[in-house]
Amino acid sequence: MRKIGVLYGGSSQHSRTYKTGEFAKHIHRLLPIREFAEADLDSLDVLLIPSQTHLKLLEANAAKIKAFADSGRIVVTFGPQGFDWLPEHNWEFRPTNFWWWLEKDADSGLALPGHEHDLFQNYLTLGDATWHQHGVYWPAEGCETLIATKDGGSVMYIDKVNTKGIWINTTLDPDYHYGSYFMPATERFLRGFLPWLEEGKI
Repeated sequence: MRKIGVLYGGSSQHSRTYKTGEFAKHIHRLLPIREFAEADLDSLDVLLIPSQTHLKLLEANAAKIKAFADSGRIVVTFGPQGFDWLPEHNWEFRPTNFWWWLEKDADSGLALPGHEHDLFQNYLTLGDATWHQHGVYWPAEGCETLIATKDGGSVMYIDKVNTKGIWINTTLDPDYHYGSYFMPATERFLRGFLPWLEEGKI
């Protein structure tokens, strides 16, 4: 089983998702972001960066996060991380439609090019990853997009080409919504995604 560490900002959403709620059992260590520069990461296989992480503190620790990836390990980013510290992400902002599901003939606009991937064969469905998006990535050639918009923008992708490790980046923000007590799909997402991080085939 892989050991997951979370870069912990201490917000109420992060506390419920990673510290006190049902998903805490999947987290090996919480790494307070203000102490992260001195933290020993040797025991970890995965470093998860939550959505809504304090941007200036995140950028201050970007080199250490990249070094973790370059040691051959896994970095996961939730939520829109449209900033320069992500490798070759090519972020594109798009307005969020929070109420698309109320429209006639509602369509989330999502597709599942990664339907044959272990994550979606054994842990999740597209419905479990469907609430709304905050934008898309246009990852570098060689990355594997698992969830996309209909025009090909990447909502979740795996990057094994731009560092010596693996990055799993998604514009989805399940920890924010679960930690805020709304959006049932995000509970289903975390119930599949976190066990996959621990035991799945990446």
